[in-house]
Amino acid sequence: MSSANEEPAEVPPSLVMTQLLAGFQVSQALYAVARLDLATALLAGPRDVEDLAADLECDAGMLRRLLRDLTGLGIFAGEGDDSYSVTPLGATLARGVPGSARDLALSWMETHYAPFAGLVDTVRTGVPAATVHYGRPFFDWLADEPEQARRFTGAMADIAAGLKGDLLRSYRLPGGTTVADIGGADGSLVTELIAADPDRRAIVLDLPHVVPAAREAAHARGVDGRVGIVAGDFFESVPVADVYVLSSILHDWGDEECERILRTIAGAASAGARLVVIEMVLPAGDEPHLGRGTDLIMMAMLTGRERTPAEYERLLDRGGFAVDRVVPGPVGNPFSVVEATLRP
Repeated sequence: MSSANEEPAEVPPSLVMTQLLAGFQVSQALYAVARLDLATALLAGPRDVEDLAADLECDAGMLRRLLRDLTGLGIFAGEGDDSYSVTPLGATLARGVPGSARDLALSWMETHYAPFAGLVDTVRTGVPAATVHYGRPFFDWLADEPEQARRFTGAMADIAAGLKGDLLRSYRLPGGTTVADIGGADGSLVTELIAADPDRRAIVLDLPHVVPAAREAAHARGVDGRVGIVAGDFFESVPVADVYVLSSILHDWGDEECERILRTIAGAASAGARLVVIEMVLPAGDEPHLGRGTDLIMMAMLTGRERTPAEYERLLDRGGFAVDRVVPGPVGNPFSVVEATLRP
């Protein structure tokens, strides 16, 4: 037995590496929870495994093991007598709950997981693994897959409501009557941003296959009169506005494509227009940050990357904008806001 004042034993590096390598096991187990709607089935309270298995048309023995194994990660909790409940963390994999990540789990595992097997070739060649896996750029493939496109849009909305939610509640847009959310998906983010300013109007621009779901979402939120949804390509043209929002857009693209987007905006913008970029801005040092993981996603799936403040300053300068400030998110939130002004 160790004494009470002894230092805790250091975890061997080999064990830490084993745990890191086991990440695929966890992600697939969580995907099974989301796909089976297991968390949703437990929202009303604890349930017996046999009853739950019959309801979900699963093998009771396998379901019991899945529930038991995920208690160690805080997803479920054993309630005795072969019953389990879902924890607040696990409930984020349920459908229709605030902060749900279910669409994200389904989207990542059904569209990102397989391409990631080609990451080693991406590092060697510079070609995104998804381009090789799908035979064309990921967004081109996604445009022809309506169900996955809907789920991807839902996943982005979930991120906006969850990870970005704390940032949006404490942030106020620069002045300007018309706000254009470029690549704004279902418009939920810009709706939140203009909620406290009744005189503002917003325009959401996104690709044609996104617009129907975006219009439905705007109607469901009752903001049809304040938020207009238009189809378009931000590489070609954008609406005239006083404030432009680019939320998780620039990280999808390489520097040359980003410069094209920025110059398209600069060409349409009102004089003195402001730009609001919401991204996971990487710290200059080595400290842990969620953006380091999403940078791996950009490597495997797209041509983009996560960037540091200095890299954003250089990028926006080439696009015709001068950076005014970088606003970090609340403690623990990985997102920041980069504000810039259109140069004369």
